[in-house]
Amino acid sequence: MRYEEVGPGTGCPASGAPVRTLPRNDPRQYDDLADEWWDPDGAFAMLHWLAEARAALVPSATRPGAVLVDLGCGAGLLAPRVAGKGYRHVGVDLVRSALRQAAAHGVQPINADAAAVPLADHCADVVAAGELLEHVPDWPEVVAEAARVLRPGGTLVLDTLNATALSRLLAVRVAERLPGVPRGIHDPRLFVDSRALVRECARHGIHLRVRGVRPGSWSVVRWLVGRAVGRVRPGPGLRDSGPERYPPRIVPTWSAAVLYQGWGTKER
Repeated sequence: MRYEEVGPGTGCPASGAPVRTLPRNDPRQYDDLADEWWDPDGAFAMLHWLAEARAALVPSATRPGAVLVDLGCGAGLLAPRVAGKGYRHVGVDLVRSALRQAAAHGVQPINADAAAVPLADHCADVVAAGELLEHVPDWPEVVAEAARVLRPGGTLVLDTLNATALSRLLAVRVAERLPGVPRGIHDPRLFVDSRALVRECARHGIHLRVRGVRPGSWSVVRWLVGRAVGRVRPGPGLRDSGPERYPPRIVPTWSAAVLYQGWGTKER
């Protein structure tokens, strides 16, 4: 189900689908988009690319029984990317339909708010918070919970959208007008200032490093071509070049004004 903007802060499905008007950032949208999670050509395609980049920041486990807590895990897109790193993967999310899919991919699901995680202090070797903080009403609470469950010496990895005019323009006004991109998924009022995030992490003993990232330009072009070709049955003798064969890569960029990654170690 695709959403179209119908007024400030609201969205509804595209014509031909059942009418359903929801506020921006409403978690029920993920139920309507449940079939899109594992489609590399679908509405959540970019989440696959970001999960790949996030997994690269996750170190291999250094002890038996190591735990990775995945806050806002969705359908578990991180799971296959960290499967060989030696963790028990625990996923926390509000959306039950997503958690069912995460469980099918080896994630131990917990239906809970990321600001009130029902896990013991210092139980996690790694906490991941991918594309989560820009969706929560009080992101410092989520940072505090991440720090609480993270062991001293553990690693926090995250990615989110910056609270800048450029980010609001590109991630909402421009992106939501592109074909296949869900509308109303983000509320730009919730975007997260990178400097404030670094300070908040420091309050909890985590020295967070931040860098801007973006999809690689040529890899996106190649993927778009592959997606277009993949929608058409290849002719005799032609190779099927679907988009899953050429996933775009997330690459570092000089500015963190739009999308950025953060990673750091808990020192106490």
